[in-house]
Amino acid sequence: MSERVTIKIDRGELHLPTIALRGLVVFPNNLVHFEVGRTKSIAAVEWAMQNNSNVFLVTQRDMNADDPDQNALYQYGVVAEVKQVLRVSEDLVKVLVEGKYRARLLALEASEKFLVSSIRPAPVRGVKGERTVEVEAILRHLKGVFDEYLALNPRLAKDVVFTVISNDDPAFLSEYMPANLLFRYEDKQAIMNEGTLAGRLEKLLLILQRECQIMNVEKEIQEKVSAAMDKNQRDYYLHEQMHVISEELGEGEDTHAEADEYRRRIHALPLSEDTAAKFLKEVDRLARMQGSNQEATVIRTYLDTCLELPWEKTTEDNLDINRAAQILDREHYGLKKVKDRILEILAVRKLSPDVKGQIICLVGPPGVGKTSIARSIAECIGREYVRLSLGGVRDEAEIRGHRRTYIGAMPGKIINAMITAKTKNPLILLDEIDKLANDFRGDPAAALLEALDPEQNNSFKDHFIDVPFDLSQVLFITTANDMGTVPAPLLDRMDVIELPSYTRIEKYNIARRHLLPKQLKNCGLTGKVTISQNALYTIIDGYTREAGVRNLERTITEVLRKCARRVACENTEKISVNSAMVEQLLGPRRIKPDFLNRTDAIGIANGLAWTSVGGTTLPIEVQLLENGSGKIELTGSLGDVMKESAKLAVTWTRVHAAEYGIDAEKLKTCDLHIHAPEGAVPKDGPSAGVTLTTALISCLSGMPVRGDVAMTGEITLHGNVLPIGGLKEKSMAAYREGMKTVLIPKANESDLYEVDEEVKQAIRFVAVSNLSQVLNTALIRPRKLSHTEKKKPDPKRVKMVPHSEAASPSATVCQ
Repeated sequence: MSERVTIKIDRGELHLPTIALRGLVVFPNNLVHFEVGRTKSIAAVEWAMQNNSNVFLVTQRDMNADDPDQNALYQYGVVAEVKQVLRVSEDLVKVLVEGKYRARLLALEASEKFLVSSIRPAPVRGVKGERTVEVEAILRHLKGVFDEYLALNPRLAKDVVFTVISNDDPAFLSEYMPANLLFRYEDKQAIMNEGTLAGRLEKLLLILQRECQIMNVEKEIQEKVSAAMDKNQRDYYLHEQMHVISEELGEGEDTHAEADEYRRRIHALPLSEDTAAKFLKEVDRLARMQGSNQEATVIRTYLDTCLELPWEKTTEDNLDINRAAQILDREHYGLKKVKDRILEILAVRKLSPDVKGQIICLVGPPGVGKTSIARSIAECIGREYVRLSLGGVRDEAEIRGHRRTYIGAMPGKIINAMITAKTKNPLILLDEIDKLANDFRGDPAAALLEALDPEQNNSFKDHFIDVPFDLSQVLFITTANDMGTVPAPLLDRMDVIELPSYTRIEKYNIARRHLLPKQLKNCGLTGKVTISQNALYTIIDGYTREAGVRNLERTITEVLRKCARRVACENTEKISVNSAMVEQLLGPRRIKPDFLNRTDAIGIANGLAWTSVGGTTLPIEVQLLENGSGKIELTGSLGDVMKESAKLAVTWTRVHAAEYGIDAEKLKTCDLHIHAPEGAVPKDGPSAGVTLTTALISCLSGMPVRGDVAMTGEITLHGNVLPIGGLKEKSMAAYREGMKTVLIPKANESDLYEVDEEVKQAIRFVAVSNLSQVLNTALIRPRKLSHTEKKKPDPKRVKMVPHSEAASPSATVCQ
């Protein structure tokens, strides 16, 4: 070789050429032959032969590593003598080596030709004294387990068996047995790494016991498989005999005619070559089977399902925008922004027919018309409409189908929907997509990713049909109540359209135009019963509270059923239902007013909250308890985030106490109790920060909070008001409860664009950026006494004097 490499010894360290082994561990005193294919390893072998040098053999941790460094090698290996080298080809050499002694890898040097290691001999420590008996006991147990291993593996080489049985040297057996038994290389290396004789024998015993357990399980499995194969062969022989007997008696079914019919139907469809070839292969299998064969029934079911799919049939889209607008206005009242979005999508499809399918997601509270809007869209464009309910679906196979290897296998919901629609371009509604679940059977939301991705769904493959099917022409519409539970990758594939809660006037018009005529017809009362405007408003305000109109429709139906009974029993020709009669028919009002601060009160502030079924009010109460220890009590099923908001409010109040005439020292001797009513309902989130602070300042300063003001906003430690979510739903709740003013974060001012005009006309929205602005609007500050009033005080009037420590000149305190 051209390169000169010097192998030296330094303070007990040796520098030897190194070969990294893949999946092989060499032990001392053992002859091993293996193949070397890497250039550096071949160079190391050749150098060792030319220079009469030993080599260091060490196993690499990852078998796939082509150029391992020191971290990729195990710490312990063996110094070996190269006995024989046989070159098989230019890049392959067979080597016979004999292990000499165990050594530890200290450093690895990579020369240009081969690896060189700095090693130090690492002999195995023997046993002394009492441990000699322990080692002898382990050795006896080891030989007993070896007998069990031999019974399970009778093909073991006879010389290995003889050597193990006849030898009682524990040191020898600790290296000979792992070198010659079929252990994993990781297990062999674990024995190599062990530096004590007792430890090696213990590891060897554990590994051998585990191998016996595995081989026992393998034996049981093999016996079961052999028994099953014997039974299958017997069944096949009997079936063939029955087939011959049936043919002799003329009772056999003609599967050839059936196969010909399938071939004719397959050739008539515009299928790809691969798809047609797969179907024809199944037909050929059917033709070779007996008609009564169970497998023939499975093939028939498969072919019938595949051939029922609409491989070519489509419907022509009607993209008349004016007609679509008329249908949407006829079927749905209000929802102007939602209708505009839908018409915009249809306009794009009209101008660009080749645009890839857009996935629309309708998000809103229950009962606002998401499903009915999807049905109206199908009517607008003239497509077949199929609805799939995904609520509670937790098995991935319900979306992508079952593989035909399972008994009772069937296609997934999407392929079944295509069979039901009988066209290649239907409108498929995936209802309640936010209610998907997942468990050990897979994640159905992940299975939907392919179907709802316009870049992939042109070759959707159901597990049952097992051939690609084009879904790119399908218009998918999904519905959800809460976008927060929809997986982000799935949400990213959809164009979200939000449906807001209905206002009181919108509910009245929906009831008058749609719900009442529908239920009058269902109850057979058309022309016999009329319901006045006041009666409908009474039902809306006193008997239903919801974002949509489902309960409203049920309540109207309940009123009509009672009217139907009167008409049927009393022979009354016509009934006119007014507000008073509603209470007679339905009993007292079921909807009680929310616990709100409807008057100017101290220590109570009206907050707003968002839920998955719309907005709601969230009042906050604060009471001050004298002779306390500064403790803060929080009740009302508050979550961790809301508790932190309460702590922020208390801290800000203490810092700014003087500005509102509050004695900060007094807070150290008083307890505060903060409560959110409706304690059984869990509450959480940061948006109640401004409400908590307002109620605290009001309670401690004695200044009442305006009863017609509601508020929402997150606060910081320095009193800044941060933006919140769900402004549209929260403003609807304030409007429903008759609030006149709503305080919102300054950063949410742009979100007012989404709020209904009816709500904006009824409510004054005040954008605030800090708590001082909140308190200036929400609190009723006591007016200052005039000069005349100061001279002539009224003993019945509460005297207001300036607070000496107030930060603002206008701040006063009640004494």
